[in-house]
Amino acid sequence: MPAKNHQKLKLLHVMDILTAETDPDHGLTTPEIIERLQERGISPERKSIYADIDALIEFGLDIRKLPTQPVSYALAERNFEISQLTLLIDAVQSSRFLSDGSSRALVKSIKQMASKYEQKLLNKQVHVHGRPKTQTQSDFVTVDKLQEAIARKRKVSFHYFKYNASKKRVARKGGATHVVTPINLTYSDGNYYLVAYSDADEQIRNYRVDRMDRISLCEEAAERNEAIHSYNPDEVGKCAFSMYDGKRVIATLCVEADVMNVVVDRFGADVLSVPINNGAAARVTVAVKESPVFYGWLATLGTKVTIENPVSLRASYAEWLKGIVELYS
Repeated sequence: MPAKNHQKLKLLHVMDILTAETDPDHGLTTPEIIERLQERGISPERKSIYADIDALIEFGLDIRKLPTQPVSYALAERNFEISQLTLLIDAVQSSRFLSDGSSRALVKSIKQMASKYEQKLLNKQVHVHGRPKTQTQSDFVTVDKLQEAIARKRKVSFHYFKYNASKKRVARKGGATHVVTPINLTYSDGNYYLVAYSDADEQIRNYRVDRMDRISLCEEAAERNEAIHSYNPDEVGKCAFSMYDGKRVIATLCVEADVMNVVVDRFGADVLSVPINNGAAARVTVAVKESPVFYGWLATLGTKVTIENPVSLRASYAEWLKGIVELYS
């Protein structure tokens, strides 16, 4: 190996060693750095280590001398703090979209951004019910294609399926191809959804990404209309339950105080609320998508939450409950 290339590689090895083995609380002395380099087949001079560290500091790495005897060197600041890496790992491990294998692989990659000492703090496991047993490459390819379509403002086509009583995949709409304009990708209740404008329905629809098949990027440019322009994912996220579509209504709910935390968790701390009955309850005004999923959420709260208005929503909810009661009568 030419001496010039050898020196360049040595500099990279020094950076890699400091990244992997040091942090604000743990450093390496010059002899220890030399020893690590020798293990990698490089025999450096002591003075060259100082020059390499100076070069890395000039490049922008936050390498500091630790007050040890002898002096040790440590990479004190990284792109991500431990708390940030912990949040990333929690998000990956909590995702139902990822299989156990894919989750472990991503967590391993995230850990590489910490020192070997900090990696021990990241050894945690979040168990997620309902994970897929395997992860096919097509799951990731689908997300990539949808992101590409959104970035390039192109339509996509795909087949959409559901499961029948025999747990077999059955194509919706008789196997017809769906052609839509992608608006965004939303992660909700452990699943990815494509929010898109449907050409056939002339409406905005939500599609479970893991139930899309044979997806293709179309040559046709994405639609541009008022429905797409006015779509607000934050507003929709508050009023839609599990991305289930339905008629949007402004509902007034009477909420007893002891379940107010559930309402705040669902609609946010800025939800419009007025205390009533000397603080025993609150009158809450929210925008919701009228759907069986919304009714199911209400049912879990029993008599603690009551629909006051609109009367039509109250009647529809009562009819939904009546149908369930009659089924079990």
